[in-house]
Amino acid sequence: MADSSDRCDIDARKMLVQLDVTIPGHASSINPVVDRVLELARDMGCAQGKEFEIETALREALANAVRHGAKNDPDKLIECSVSCDKERGVLIVIRDPGEGFDPAALPNPVKGQNVYSDHGRGIFLINQLMDEVSFGRNGTEIWMRKS
Repeated sequence: MADSSDRCDIDARKMLVQLDVTIPGHASSINPVVDRVLELARDMGCAQGKEFEIETALREALANAVRHGAKNDPDKLIECSVSCDKERGVLIVIRDPGEGFDPAALPNPVKGQNVYSDHGRGIFLINQLMDEVSFGRNGTEIWMRKS
């Protein structure tokens, strides 16, 4: 498992932070954030043609933060920061208030009986869709980059 020092290779301080929001830990909070991030990516011209990948990964990461980190409790808060530029693409960081998890301990959703499971594909999808993915703060923070 990556710790906070193993984040994406991009230095977020060199990118312009365009969006920094805190949302309640409820599923109804996901769509407005996704809409704002996609609007930002389009307006800034970063990761053009990659909107589907960004949208899907962001939805999965926020759903995990709501479901597992905040336990669907709107009193618990989730942070989402988005940086964007044309050369380096989009960097999304999501932090949740949960206890964390070990990403390396997740079962592979495309092997054996896991194929028939009705859950457990979010992190797998995020890893397939984004160029870089790393975890920090004991799994309560995810860094995702798409160029």
